Amino acid sequence: MKFLVLKKETLLFVLAVGIVIASISAWFMLKAGDTTVFNQQSDKEIREIHMVTGEFKTTTKDGQELESYRWDPSTVFLEKGEKVKLFISGINGEKHPFYIEGTKIKGTVKKGEETTVPLQFEKEGTYRLICEVHSDRSHNGPMIAYIVVD
Repeated sequence: MKFLVLKKETLLFVLAVGIVIASISAWFMLKAGDTTVFNQQSDKEIREIHMVTGEFKTTTKDGQELESYRWDPSTVFLEKGEKVKLFISGINGEKHPFYIEGTKIKGTVKKGEETTVPLQFEKEGTYRLICEVHSDRSHNGPMIAYIVVD
């Protein structure tokens, strides 16, 4: 008659490996129902995009101050027909009256406030979000963001 003899160290090693395998298996089973949330869209929900007003400021060697205002992010991508709420937070600059070229959408972003702009485009293309105060370089711009609709 043959007997199987296990040393105490071997038994502890097998037990530790079993616990690790059981833990990993439980973790995978609990995570199996999760879905990726990056750019997740639903037909019932309205996607939110957050944007801020930003300022770049510097002084040249001869003492001249230069400023430039920007929307950040400067480009957003939408699907044709997609419902989106664009939340724009006023961080730099007192106010930024804006319009979206090719639409009737207008508004103003004020420092310390958030402006909500509902968007839904039925035509593909690139639409420019333009600040009326900072429209070109002579006015510390151009402060333009691009809304790309596919």
